[in-house]
Amino acid sequence: MREERIHNEIIVDAYGPEEQALGWYYYLENQIQFPFTARCIAAKVVSPLRKRETVEVLRLAPEDSCAHDMLVLIRWHNRNVSVPLSQLAAVDADECTTEAIADWYYWLAQGYCF
Repeated sequence: MREERIHNEIIVDAYGPEEQALGWYYYLENQIQFPFTARCIAAKVVSPLRKRETVEVLRLAPEDSCAHDMLVLIRWHNRNVSVPLSQLAAVDADECTTEAIADWYYWLAQGYCF
């Protein structure tokens, strides 16, 4: 089911990394209900977050920032900062949001990237 949704809805007409990134961007933008609370599940070099830190996820980062990874804007120490969505686990999200994020995690776990 998940594999079918990814191939038939998200990257159906994508003929390369750039089009895959756009497919994912618009899928996540339409499915995720912002804002939501998330917990950092993994520290990453490109992010200031520490494991187990809780943040408010405001929205997806601008489209041009998501050409190589899906980034979200969070509120962190009174600033808006972008971090990889793959670094976060939703805490209080609705079913659509949870499913969309799980789809993204699944795609990454299969070894795909842009």
